[in-house]
Amino acid sequence: MSGASVFRPAQPARDADPALPAIPTALVEVDVVRQWRDGVPGAVPVFDGESGPDLAAAAEQFDVDAAVLEAVGVSASAGAVRALPLPTGGLGWAVGVGSGEAAKWRSAGGALARAVRERLNGVAESDDETGDLGEASDADYLQVKLPADVDGEIVSALTLGLALGGYRFRVSRGPVPPRLRKVLLVAPEGADVAALGEQARRARELAAATALARDLANTPSNVKDPAWLTGIAAELAADVPDLTATVRDEKWLADNGFGGILAVGGGSARPPRLLELTYRPKDAAGPHLVLVGKGITFDTGGISIKPAEGMHLMRTDMSGGGAVIAALLTIARLGLAVRVTGLVPSAENHVSGTAYRPGDVVRHYGGTTTEVGNTDAEGRMVLADAIAYAVDKLEPDVLVDVATLTGAMKVALGLRTGGLFASDERLAEQVSAAGAGVGEAWWRMPLLEDHAEAVQGELADVKQTPAGPGGITAALFLREFTGGLPWAHLDIAGPARADKDYNEVVSGATGFAARSLVELAATLTKP
Repeated sequence: MSGASVFRPAQPARDADPALPAIPTALVEVDVVRQWRDGVPGAVPVFDGESGPDLAAAAEQFDVDAAVLEAVGVSASAGAVRALPLPTGGLGWAVGVGSGEAAKWRSAGGALARAVRERLNGVAESDDETGDLGEASDADYLQVKLPADVDGEIVSALTLGLALGGYRFRVSRGPVPPRLRKVLLVAPEGADVAALGEQARRARELAAATALARDLANTPSNVKDPAWLTGIAAELAADVPDLTATVRDEKWLADNGFGGILAVGGGSARPPRLLELTYRPKDAAGPHLVLVGKGITFDTGGISIKPAEGMHLMRTDMSGGGAVIAALLTIARLGLAVRVTGLVPSAENHVSGTAYRPGDVVRHYGGTTTEVGNTDAEGRMVLADAIAYAVDKLEPDVLVDVATLTGAMKVALGLRTGGLFASDERLAEQVSAAGAGVGEAWWRMPLLEDHAEAVQGELADVKQTPAGPGGITAALFLREFTGGLPWAHLDIAGPARADKDYNEVVSGATGFAARSLVELAATLTKP
């Protein structure tokens, strides 16, 4: 069919700009081992005690007096990290884990990864290859002592923190800075090392999904246009078993009536694309899950132009699409026994003589018409096309869309919690549980029927920007295209970006939602 192809890149999309960091970002390897190793820099957790931090375990491991640890300010607060020059030479770290629940270990892992990164950078800048990190061969290694009551949940949380806390994405002419390459988690006597190791490996795959979603969102928009985004996704998918990528161009979109994507992308000289990622394992069972992610590679707001302040952050307006791409790759790498399709409608919302206008009527895939009220509400326009296409052509059992959709969600829930709308109670519970299991928080929002009538159009079938609460009416607009299927809408306008480091998150694009989507797919493989 004209304009559609299974992607076979002549030149790798990720090499389009040699100044870019390597994509995907390399993450630390994490293994679970039985023995502490002399000469390798190590970290020991510090728990809350009855009257302050319990320093005994760290003092014993590092062969120092507990009073010394107290004197240098070792804390049990989750994520508090203190470097300790050791009497035997080298360096150790005391890491606070609070009361020891899994979320505290994720915070501790992230803070520890950042502390080690800073130390490695300091060694590199001083041109001293050994510094106080031990022998050169061990400079990029670390070991962490696990507690006596360790379980898979703790190992998973710690691995996520270690793998993601040291993440960085920087376009620079300078050399690639040193990084932590391997962490050994030292299990207590009697622990099932093989089972804990499997938990660490799976958590690292989840971390890789988050990191790739960050990479895609952090890439500057002078490089990242719809062709680049869909092309790099397809290139990465080409190496993964049972995963197929098809990229549709603007001619195919026009021939097949994707009016929403074409309207939004019409103001840019860089035309839109539709990416379809198809995962079909031989042992697939259960429902067919379709994931749809907003792929706006830059958003000026169009004719309804955004204020200049903050517009530079709109390179991350495809964070939903990035989460879907990363999730599909990870679902396939994990070999989950479930059918999953990912759709990423991608466009650049620009200002020009060919841009769509407030007051336009746009015909979506399938024929539904929308009266445009604000060209800066472009996300729902491209999602509507993709959702309608999924319902018509893909025979889904479950639909989930994810998007940086509304400022209203950012106001309502802040920067660390995603908004969850759902037409199906069981699906809402599954998404919430999936997020809780991988350290991503979702808050259920209401699909208030009192506002459903406002979505109905006067000049067209539906209104793009009806009056009422913005996050809710946006969800109600999208519901019009779901065909009554079990559906969830994930609004990540707040947590998709961070302005400072916390837990496993670093400043910039966060990769939020990628892990939740993978975990949701895993949930659907279970009876």
